[in-house]
Amino acid sequence: MSHPLINPVHKFFIPVMGTGFTIDTPLRVARYGISSVVSLVDDVLIEQMRSRIAAASDRVFEAIEDRDEDSRARRITAYLDMMHDLVQEQIAQVRHSAFTAGSEITRYFEMLPPSPLRAAYDRMLAVTDPQERQRLQEALRERIVPGGIDVNIMTKLDRVRLSSGKPLDEKFSDAMSALRGFARSKLESSVVLSAGMNRRLYAYLHEFGDFMPDAAGSMSKRIILKVGDFRSARVQGMLLAKQGLWVSEYRIESGLNCGGHAFGGGGALLGPILEEFRNERENLSAQLHGLWREGLRKLGRTAPEECPDVRVTVQGGIGTAEESALLEERYQVDGTGWGSPFLLVPEVVNIDAEHLAKIRAAGEEDVHLSSSSPLGVPFWCLKESTSETARLGRIEAGKPGSACPKGYLVANTEFTKVPICTASRAYQRRKLESLQELDADERASQEAEVMAKACICHDLAGSATVPTGIDPGAKTAICCGPNTVYFSRVAQLREMVDHIYGRLRLPLADNRPHMFLKELSLHLERVREDLEQRRRGLQLPTSLDTGKVSENLRAGIRHYRDLASRLVAGQRREFGRKLENLRDELDTLLP
Repeated sequence: MSHPLINPVHKFFIPVMGTGFTIDTPLRVARYGISSVVSLVDDVLIEQMRSRIAAASDRVFEAIEDRDEDSRARRITAYLDMMHDLVQEQIAQVRHSAFTAGSEITRYFEMLPPSPLRAAYDRMLAVTDPQERQRLQEALRERIVPGGIDVNIMTKLDRVRLSSGKPLDEKFSDAMSALRGFARSKLESSVVLSAGMNRRLYAYLHEFGDFMPDAAGSMSKRIILKVGDFRSARVQGMLLAKQGLWVSEYRIESGLNCGGHAFGGGGALLGPILEEFRNERENLSAQLHGLWREGLRKLGRTAPEECPDVRVTVQGGIGTAEESALLEERYQVDGTGWGSPFLLVPEVVNIDAEHLAKIRAAGEEDVHLSSSSPLGVPFWCLKESTSETARLGRIEAGKPGSACPKGYLVANTEFTKVPICTASRAYQRRKLESLQELDADERASQEAEVMAKACICHDLAGSATVPTGIDPGAKTAICCGPNTVYFSRVAQLREMVDHIYGRLRLPLADNRPHMFLKELSLHLERVREDLEQRRRGLQLPTSLDTGKVSENLRAGIRHYRDLASRLVAGQRREFGRKLENLRDELDTLLP
């Protein structure tokens, strides 16, 4: 039988998008077997959404105030428990609905990809004997499972909380509180750990028994690592295995061809990364299994003889069924993440009408890799979002920076003992004053970098708080990736699912390149910008190691040449021609 943790009924999932876009997506798609990911960054938003959803579903709501003990973890647990209960109710309704055109149970089965379960449904439809048809329908009802209500924790967002100006115990830090909130919930799902390694957080995981195997070797809560390369997967996987913790999935994300934060910049391309995972996957599982069993023995726990399942999935820039099939067939991935295209599916994500229209109309020049994140990591955003418009308006008015209402990204102590956020007025005023002694060009460049920072931890919630009326005046940030601009039609869930599986082709821009070529071109663009900064005598913190970048890009081009030879004739010629054009660009930039 399918299980959303280890054998989901769908081949795709919906990744986390910002803090607000997918905050309640499980309530929209889990009843159809589709897994999605909820951000645990913003517990204020989580509490606001819990209040709203409780009212809409006629549930009792008891507020958990900021000042209440362990409020962050308790808010998260309460919200996840409510979603769990609501999805279970939805699944019960799906199971009891009639197999008629347009019914919930019919939608469930007709959205499935080719699979044994879909084949069983098709067999039922072909049966004419009423009793046999009824028997097959009852068997199908028993096989219905929800999609995963998975959660995301950005491991580096681990602010230490203060009380009366004094730091609280480390277990009350943001990341550890989020983990505790998830671990104590009713959910049987996965936590996606992203944005790098946090040893303190990893050490905390084994305090929760749900991450450990039971007598049968099953784990009710599982770990997914979002990684950018094989080395990171192995290092983090080994660290966790030694503590008796099994990584059930490695979720590989394109370094640049993604939404939100773009953690890749060293020129490592997705194709070669996936190839290494394919070649080393079995060896990695065997190595980690031994470390895991030893780690469990040290904890006095049962160490299963059989190696648990390990999934390898990929996300970032996927836009066609052909690209998805290539990833599955060539690199043997177990699933694909589709994020930015769902920004045009308001049935699935939170998005207000104004920004939906802006996304529909956006071209390549309207979505850029910005310096707006206070994390200091390049961040994809829509230039025409109200967040960006408001940021520029404050600069024009001579009041750069924003208020810091939530403080999830406070980390800078350059001017203060208590950490503040680099997007805040308090920081930007001080920093701009400190730059006055620099020469004009250097000062202008650094001032632009300082004032580029935006209050994304508040503004990303606007995608949910504006359309729901929680905060209709919020200035919304849109963290769409570059793939978004090639989609222009608002779609229904069923249409997007059919597009993903190749049963329908949604209109795409004629100039949309293959996802691999797009990623390569984004790396070349970053190299070009970096060289221009150096030509002007500027050396920013994000400057690239051009030698490493050149080596990685050339290795990737060699890999894609081999890949092109395996594509069908029409695709092979076009892919090869564009690939060689990009190689020529690289030779010009880095001879």
